Amino acid sequence: MKPIVPFVHSLSEGVALAWADALQGAAPDIDIRFVTDIPEAELGKVEVAIVANPDPAALTSFPNLKWVQSLWAGVERILREMPGDEVQIVRLIDPQLGDTMAEAVLAWTLYLHRSMPTYAAQQAERIWLQHELRTASERTIGILGLGNLGLKSAERLTQNGFNVLGWSRSAKDLPGVTTFNGADGLAEIAAQSDIIVVLLPSTPDTRGLLDARFISNMKRGGSLINFARGDIIERDDLVHGLEARQIEHAVLDVFAVEPLPETDPLWGNPHITILPHISAPTTKRTASEVVATNINGYFTTGKMPTTVSRKAGY
Repeated sequence: MKPIVPFVHSLSEGVALAWADALQGAAPDIDIRFVTDIPEAELGKVEVAIVANPDPAALTSFPNLKWVQSLWAGVERILREMPGDEVQIVRLIDPQLGDTMAEAVLAWTLYLHRSMPTYAAQQAERIWLQHELRTASERTIGILGLGNLGLKSAERLTQNGFNVLGWSRSAKDLPGVTTFNGADGLAEIAAQSDIIVVLLPSTPDTRGLLDARFISNMKRGGSLINFARGDIIERDDLVHGLEARQIEHAVLDVFAVEPLPETDPLWGNPHITILPHISAPTTKRTASEVVATNINGYFTTGKMPTTVSRKAGY
């Protein structure tokens, strides 16, 4: 008899059905069902659930739930709201996600490197004016966060000729990348980088990490790309830094409230490029394969995949 694995989500009906089809196709030996399709008598049989932005309270229906597999890399809400500590959380670690993020980091780094915001503003004013071009080797990119996404992005930027620096909480040694760690290292990478790329997880240690002090340490006229989480940057400090021209431009793909409300003044800030959380969308095919491997492995061996540290937040 196939093990029952519920798919608990807050997605639209069409998106949820597409995900359910992809997951079931990748895991034919598992009975993947929506919660409403599981009879009450079988709720106690559930040991694993697949989740996508779930209401964590919905998971309390399964008294013997041992772990949940997220379809996303970010698991902040589940960590905050999951009832009890006995249910373990597995975040999605998909190699394709790293490649997708690295592509976005390169694309938007080039956007800033080639002065695209300046030329877009000139077009609006019908100004024909060329600006001096620096080579990639003359441009220093600082990556905050050296997990899988950061490593892939550093590699892609290095391959394209940029001078790459990296920062993480603990010391790391990467080929071709000068690395920093700790508070002093954070100030140093801010001071040396022409463009800062934020790829940190949202944890108690990183929320509000990029504040007025960090911005004041940045190289004047530098730029910033946030592909991590909105709460890592102190919003008011960022806006002040842009107004003071300490920061030339910010590319923001993530926000504390999403979708960003239509009335939010960030939309009209000429020094901000707003993206609708598109830097590294999860790919159904590859993500479903990862999820299937994790869950099949559990039911075959009884061993969970690597789980999230509730203390560290990732």
